[in-house]
Amino acid sequence: MRVVLQRVARAEVRVEGRVVGSIGRGFLLLTGFTAGDGAEEVVWMADKVAGLRVFSDDEGKMNRSLEDVGGEVLVVSQFTLYGDVRKGRRPSFVDAAHPEVAIPLYERFVGELRGRAFGAVRTGEFGAAMEVDLVNDGPVTLILER
Repeated sequence: MRVVLQRVARAEVRVEGRVVGSIGRGFLLLTGFTAGDGAEEVVWMADKVAGLRVFSDDEGKMNRSLEDVGGEVLVVSQFTLYGDVRKGRRPSFVDAAHPEVAIPLYERFVGELRGRAFGAVRTGEFGAAMEVDLVNDGPVTLILER
């Protein structure tokens, strides 16, 4: 499982021009899965995201979590995180989980995040062509992998 986490001032995702998910201060999580991923990876990632202390405290140090700041989360599925471009000019996606594997993992991940004590958890639309707008705060971008 791979997540590109961006700390945002706000973010939204649109499908065919309509907003399907929108958040204020928090995390935008671009999320991808491989066929070998399972519940263990999903729970680990939800715990990691919920516990990360990347929001500034009163002294300007990254010392506050989502819960501490009442942050929100926008989860967007992105199989291209497992695109392999080592050979040729066109990415290979053989390592990306097929929808029958990825969809339940994605839904479980969203559910695990919703079970944590912080603000709203919104989503994109799995498998759809999405437009994502964000205002990156910092910028702070982290790559999480399990």
